Amino acid sequence: MESSAPAGPTPASISQKRVLVVEDHKDMREALAEVLALEGYHVSAVPDGEKALREARRLLPDVILLDLMMPVMNGLQFRAEQLRDPLLAAVPVIVMSAFDIEVTAAARLSKPFQIDDMLETVHRLAA
Repeated sequence: MESSAPAGPTPASISQKRVLVVEDHKDMREALAEVLALEGYHVSAVPDGEKALREARRLLPDVILLDLMMPVMNGLQFRAEQLRDPLLAAVPVIVMSAFDIEVTAAARLSKPFQIDDMLETVHRLAA
């Protein structure tokens, strides 16, 4: 009898992967963090780009989920700083925005997006 491999990554295969969620809306930030943690990721979540830079340097994430419209330091400013930092420049970023703003990123999720689409994108980029 043959068994097929699971369709996506297993929690054991992603348990050491780190995801940084950068989102100013508290409910959205907490929901994304909870879903990713349930999938087995180590998640850190912050409300703005300034805190995200500090946390990214501490965490060294495998993937960053980045909102663009935030107070203190917006996503575009964060991305510019990230690309200047040799420790962080290669970390893939998934931009989450309702606006069609030009920014270099590994992937884009248009708000509102489906959780399954977000998870598939994170799984692919964290692999």
